[in-house]
Amino acid sequence: MNIKTGFLVALLAMGTTVTACNNSSETASEAVFTQEGTAETVAATAATSDWEPKKPIEFVIMAGKGGGADKMARLMQTIVQKHNLASKPLVPLNKGGGSGAEALQYLKSKEGDNYTIMVTLNSFYTTPLRQPNLNVDISTFTPIARMAEDTFLLWVNKDSGITNFDEFVAAAKEADKEWLMAGTGKGQEDEILTNFLNSNYDLDMTYIPLKGGGDVAKQLAGKQVNSTVNNPSEALGFYEEGSFVPVASFTANRLEQFPDTPTFEEMGQDFSYFMQRSVVGAPGMSPEAQAYYQNVFEQVYQTPEWQEYMKSKSLKGEFITGSNLESYWMNQEEKHKELLKNTGEIK
Repeated sequence: MNIKTGFLVALLAMGTTVTACNNSSETASEAVFTQEGTAETVAATAATSDWEPKKPIEFVIMAGKGGGADKMARLMQTIVQKHNLASKPLVPLNKGGGSGAEALQYLKSKEGDNYTIMVTLNSFYTTPLRQPNLNVDISTFTPIARMAEDTFLLWVNKDSGITNFDEFVAAAKEADKEWLMAGTGKGQEDEILTNFLNSNYDLDMTYIPLKGGGDVAKQLAGKQVNSTVNNPSEALGFYEEGSFVPVASFTANRLEQFPDTPTFEEMGQDFSYFMQRSVVGAPGMSPEAQAYYQNVFEQVYQTPEWQEYMKSKSLKGEFITGSNLESYWMNQEEKHKELLKNTGEIK
């Protein structure tokens, strides 16, 4: 392993802080868990609000239709409607252009607006870093809720004949640049993972950026590409019908839904990677509106539907909001800044 790659792996291995809060809408005692399983107790106060929306709420999605973010957003919309958690409906609006730049610029333009919220991916960090001309400062956005952290697996089509990671490496090495890895966007999560594989296993795969995880999965199903690093929710249908084979997991421990799929840590790499599934508000949103949405999404998080979705789609993590979510963003932004530096995406 070279120095650059070693630094990248060490950086990611630092992990993320996960904050768990209780069900109280008043003062809550929250446990902050590290990857090692230790916990600290911190105090957090959730504001209450008499404000409620008087018109439909734009629910912006930083990706195209059919991917993990899109599926998650539409599930949350359904849960809100089913349980009557908001006085007005959430209206999904896909804006996946420019690796999320379109969505970020749109939300930035809504400064002071109480009726625009957005579902985020890790492009929330990487796109502003890669495109400084956007003049997007993520610290100006209103923290509402981290609903989960999504996981990643390395997938191949069953017709490839590949059944394990060693066979994947051998096939990709032989194909060299002709091995096509599809992923969502440019300089986002999927390309970061592709760069990790290329750097650590002496591969030279060609990365193919697409608009969303749904498109990525379809390309692998149609055998237009050789592999993907889709989230479980994006590939699960193809896996269940037998079309996809998972050969490795980018998690610290094996996923319950994929008990036969080894992790990179098992294979000698101190490496894991997760993607935030968070909801943010426009810059300058009123504290009353922020408190309203925080309450809505905490209730969404606690529903049986959301908990079952997390379990069935291999999502991890606890509910985080307010200053804890802001701290999580800043921590992840710094980690992704170093990742992009070490893969040559930024200086």
